[in-house]
Amino acid sequence: MLLVEDEVGILTNNRNFFTEEGYHVLTAENLAQAREHLAKEMPDAIVLDIMLPDGNGLDLLRELRESGSKIPIIMLTAWGKSSDVSRGLKLGANDYVTKPFTYEVLQARIETMFRNVEQMPEAISRGRLTLKIRPMEVHFGNQKIKLPPVEFFLLQLFTENEGKDLKAEYLYEQVWGTDMADDAQAVQKAVSRLRKKTAGSGYTISAVYGGSYRFERE
Repeated sequence: MLLVEDEVGILTNNRNFFTEEGYHVLTAENLAQAREHLAKEMPDAIVLDIMLPDGNGLDLLRELRESGSKIPIIMLTAWGKSSDVSRGLKLGANDYVTKPFTYEVLQARIETMFRNVEQMPEAISRGRLTLKIRPMEVHFGNQKIKLPPVEFFLLQLFTENEGKDLKAEYLYEQVWGTDMADDAQAVQKAVSRLRKKTAGSGYTISAVYGGSYRFERE
């Protein structure tokens, strides 16, 4: 695994954590060092910071995808950088984690990313809804729905768990990449927006007693 991170403290802690978990870890504090590692060997995955001292991590992402590399890449981004997240996913990143993050969540997202790379279908269809995973698009009947990354991943999670009760805390952890803490209304607001955008698709997102949500046929 290659960790690309310019904050030395975070990089050291991440390296120590993943080394203890049994990963072979390479580290780079900038794009130049990352490119040097990649010229010598291709790791199993890359955890890629966006803002780096010698450029933008998205440039490295673009280079790898344009070269035909399918290496799993998970982006690290500061909270609120939705434009960077959206651009990164369109360029071919597999997932993202927001800062600050917990090591447990980061590891879980990496493990999930590995599974998804092997198992992810090109598209998921439910009723009149079709989610195209790469590129990140949602089609509804004859029209294309524009969704920001958070709403897309939330809808994808719902379609993959049709008919199941999913707690708000679980949704937040999976989609936002961190513990819900005091941001309980974020899920509620995102679900409300999804209901409006997918109205008439034959599916609805129902609130379930106890703070859960269920994606089901109308």
